[in-house]
Amino acid sequence: MKARVSAPAITVILLIGLAVTAYGLSAPLRSQVNEAVAIMTLSEPQVAIAAFKEYLLGFGAWAAVVSAALMVFQSVAAPLPSFVVTFANGLLFGWAWGALLSWTSAMLGAVLCYGIARSLGRPVVERLVGSSTALETWDLFFARFGVRAILIARLLPFVSFDVISYGAGLTRMGLWDFLWATGLGQLPATLLYSYLGENLTGSIRVLFWIFSITLAIFVIGSAVGPRVLRNMRASKFRKSEDESDSAKAP
Repeated sequence: MKARVSAPAITVILLIGLAVTAYGLSAPLRSQVNEAVAIMTLSEPQVAIAAFKEYLLGFGAWAAVVSAALMVFQSVAAPLPSFVVTFANGLLFGWAWGALLSWTSAMLGAVLCYGIARSLGRPVVERLVGSSTALETWDLFFARFGVRAILIARLLPFVSFDVISYGAGLTRMGLWDFLWATGLGQLPATLLYSYLGENLTGSIRVLFWIFSITLAIFVIGSAVGPRVLRNMRASKFRKSEDESDSAKAP
């Protein structure tokens, strides 16, 4: 009996095929995409953000559409950095509209990654990610924390957005749970990066790491803190019982 290919899988395959074909056949499109990738991967964040803003300005009224398309593209094509797009959107469109554009397009990218993983399976995802090690790590995290793993991971800016989306698609997690955890989890960083983008001053690298470390401490503390307190209370209770038993002993 032949295995049947689902309609969502066929749709995903067709979309990927069309995108790859357009990239291969259209020299102008290929040039524009290659230029965007080169800018996004510049080693100095502040230079990359300023260059990306100028790149978007070159598209005039289509700048927002191009920004959204590139945000979706970077979501699929791990490991391109998304913060360059988010900062540039804040710088170009203002923090409010820039945040809305970045959040919406990142959600579209996340759903696409989830759909690719759900429809095409692990072998395809491993080739897109480039390694099975990261997926195996998140397999354990998803198994331990479920949907909370998405929320925690989205709150940490240095955790790969793409790998989390792909990994979630390989689990039994429903699309709705994935969406609300992703949307809520990525909101703080999106708002902050958009605001910093609009008010671009100082070292972006320093601001990025200060925010990342502070948020990581908060998230880890929130996740681990209750367990530590429970263990401390249990230890104190056992100690009290031991002292009580010792006092009763002849």
